Amino acid sequence: VLSFSSGMEKVVACSYKRPNALCRLICFPWAGGGTAHLAQWGRLFSSSIEVYSVRLPGRETRFKEPFAKDMTTVVNEIASVLLEDLQEKPFAFFGHSFGSYISFAVALHLKEKYGLEPIHLFISAAHAPHSEAFLPIKRMHNVEDEDIIAHLKLLGGTPSELLQNEDIRKHVILTFREDLRVLQTFSFEKADRNIPLSCDITCFDGSEDIEHDLEAWNDITSGDISIYKLPGGHFYLLEPSNEIFLMKHITRCIENSDL
Repeated sequence: VLSFSSGMEKVVACSYKRPNALCRLICFPWAGGGTAHLAQWGRLFSSSIEVYSVRLPGRETRFKEPFAKDMTTVVNEIASVLLEDLQEKPFAFFGHSFGSYISFAVALHLKEKYGLEPIHLFISAAHAPHSEAFLPIKRMHNVEDEDIIAHLKLLGGTPSELLQNEDIRKHVILTFREDLRVLQTFSFEKADRNIPLSCDITCFDGSEDIEHDLEAWNDITSGDISIYKLPGGHFYLLEPSNEIFLMKHITRCIENSDL
């Protein structure tokens, strides 16, 4: 069995190791999120797909590390730790919300620096990064704690009983705030005639979530783009029936991409 290197153990959770998998699905969490939920996806996929869930500093086993200061730091760490694995066999990315922007930034970096590209990019609940709709996110400064809590309750990704606990609540607010700051340091200028990626992109969204500018992801790749709206709000992906749809669809896309 291949052992994870210490850098890998730190940055990636892989709860269901599948050394013989044909492809790896690298999952990127939402703002304030950890690896727990997406790492569990490993048990839902067939043996042909191994799931990695990315862990950013400042949470879980990296609780004592300082939070990342900007997107470049986040991207460089993830790319350097994963590089050997990504060169070894085909990989796909899945990101939800904040995680979609990280996954895209990492994909961009890998393409520019190493000529590597995911076979498929799965984007969830996120505007295209060059879209006008993305700009308000970059202007969110000095958000009050109460506003963050209200936002988290509205989104529904954080169990409300956790938010009752003072220490947990403080840490959740801090993590969310720090992730937001990372997001504000990310900018992607879409140059005319320059299409950065060539992989297919699938965009998922909750039907009751705010409208995301999904169409504009079309400008990012010369590959095909498809869009699916699933019942639910921002955290539609936590619903078991939607999860099953996601697994089946992601599997089909990966298996159809001529590994």
